[in-house]
Amino acid sequence: MRDLPPGQRRAELERFGLPEFAGRVGVVPERPVLTVQGAVRYPAQFDLAELLGGLPELEQCSDLHCVTTWSALDLRWSGVRFRDLAAGIAEEVRPHPRARWLVATGLDGFRSCSSLDDVLAEKVLAATRLNGVPLGPEHGGPLRLVSPDQYGYKSVKHLVALEYRLTYESGSAGFREHPRARVAREERSRYLPGPVWRRVWAAALPLARRPYRARR
Repeated sequence: MRDLPPGQRRAELERFGLPEFAGRVGVVPERPVLTVQGAVRYPAQFDLAELLGGLPELEQCSDLHCVTTWSALDLRWSGVRFRDLAAGIAEEVRPHPRARWLVATGLDGFRSCSSLDDVLAEKVLAATRLNGVPLGPEHGGPLRLVSPDQYGYKSVKHLVALEYRLTYESGSAGFREHPRARVAREERSRYLPGPVWRRVWAAALPLARRPYRARR
């Protein structure tokens, strides 16, 4: 059995997030769109099917590491490389040359801010399928950001909007969010060391899971 990142334990993938978002799965429109705004010259809205249709699709096996100390391993995601998607978008919206951060927003209102260096890494996907099945509401369909080297709160579900920024802005997780959230460095939060947060999250996990499991 291979080693897990520091402080993680193996678990099955389940729908999970901040408790206040448990009941916020919105209705996906008949023709989903992706809105791009912020530090750009030309804010725009893209038809999702058209945006994805011209890009090469790939399948990638990777892990999802939740900041609350559980890891779902060997998940088979399908979609397009996010950096390919972003390159096409950038040609249209013309981001500010000093833009260094990207806020991703889901249909449920969840927001997370990532460094462009992180989100444009090779393994980051704009995923449409999981284990060969189209992503449904449980796991973030129709489009999910998947960033395997960061904690799961950077892998925004139900992706509907991107905002380019010159500076970092905390997302929905607030003080619990780290700007980089790199799993290998155990960057669970910008405050307090990772090992301290292990204990906090391990104690809080049963309570945090309750609203999600109640909706199964």
